[in-house]
Amino acid sequence: MSIALLSLFIPTFFFVSITPGMCMTLSLSLGMSVGVRRSLPMMCGELVGVAIVASAAAMGVATLMLEFPELFVFLRLFGGAYLTWMGWQMWRSRGRLVITDVAGSTVTAVQLASNGFITAIANPKGWAFFITLLPPFIDSSQALAPQLISLVGLILVIEFCCLLIYASGGKALRHLLADSGNVRLMNRIAGSLMIGVGVWLAFF
Repeated sequence: MSIALLSLFIPTFFFVSITPGMCMTLSLSLGMSVGVRRSLPMMCGELVGVAIVASAAAMGVATLMLEFPELFVFLRLFGGAYLTWMGWQMWRSRGRLVITDVAGSTVTAVQLASNGFITAIANPKGWAFFITLLPPFIDSSQALAPQLISLVGLILVIEFCCLLIYASGGKALRHLLADSGNVRLMNRIAGSLMIGVGVWLAFF
């Protein structure tokens, strides 16, 4: 990829990634509820999902998705329902992703990673952006594999930086609310964000 194309690619995808969406809202919510470090498994799962979506878009799998939309719709509805249920449990302060006065949560790394993966895979915004924006940066006269590796690698770096920014913002809000003793309020804010992500995932 030329320097000129690279200088256009990086700000374009940074803008796409930093725009509030399901993955960033999930990162903000988890940063608030479990902290940045414990949110890393979710980020890893989300990045795997983003890599799959970006690669599929670049290789034209989007055409196949249009042929069989039912599976994608089912995945989106299932993911949305699951995240909404988790958010409701957080809001009621009885779920796995609940902040306690003793630091920590019983949520596992595998659960966090699966949440991130499902959110990324079933994110219509992600598919739309990658299908629209990624192909123009691929030179059909050159080998696809090296270009795809470079582009997806850059996308993952940009996405990870944006996830860290949102999770850090959630952690800052967590400390602000914790200093005021508003643990229940913190749970409800995080739960409301999670419910919002679930509804967005299922219906938009």
